[in-house]
Amino acid sequence: MRPDRRAAAFALAAHALTWGAMLAFAHALALPDGWPLAVPGASGLPHAGGFNALAFVLPGGAIALLAWRLRLRLGARATLWAGVALRLWLLAALLFAAQGLLPLDPNELDAGGSRAHASAWLAWALALGAAAALSALALPAARWGSAAAALAVALVLALAPPGFADRLLLGAWTLWTAWLPLRLLRPAAEA
Repeated sequence: MRPDRRAAAFALAAHALTWGAMLAFAHALALPDGWPLAVPGASGLPHAGGFNALAFVLPGGAIALLAWRLRLRLGARATLWAGVALRLWLLAALLFAAQGLLPLDPNELDAGGSRAHASAWLAWALALGAAAALSALALPAARWGSAAAALAVALVLALAPPGFADRLLLGAWTLWTAWLPLRLLRPAAEA
């Protein structure tokens, strides 16, 4: 399998863990639509640690590894700004994983321990938007898709209702991080 397709498949497998955990645990807990996606990992809920590992920590770590390897693979071909864009992608992946290490407090979703999780979520969203925006400027092969991802993040943060913002951002994260390796690692003959 070509490196670009292998990297995209790796990203999709990581995202499948996230989406699968979120759907399965929400169904098992009979959560109504619109609840924050991270609720199944709230402290004290059954299997919260497993949910946080499957939904955030493992996928975030996998995407961080992909971002790191992609940065190394581009090496000298990457400009300074392209390197910064890929490092922001790495930061976003680590912040995504951090959400699983900072679970929500089910008794205080708007205060207490939930603030650390919410801060990690917002920092992840901002790092995602910054990585996509800078990629649109610094990575010509990924210009239009990265610009679309940056615009999507900005619109979601500005306009989406709270119950759907996390879902829309997760969708943008999934699509952009699976698409980016396809653009950056494609064979020179197709570039």
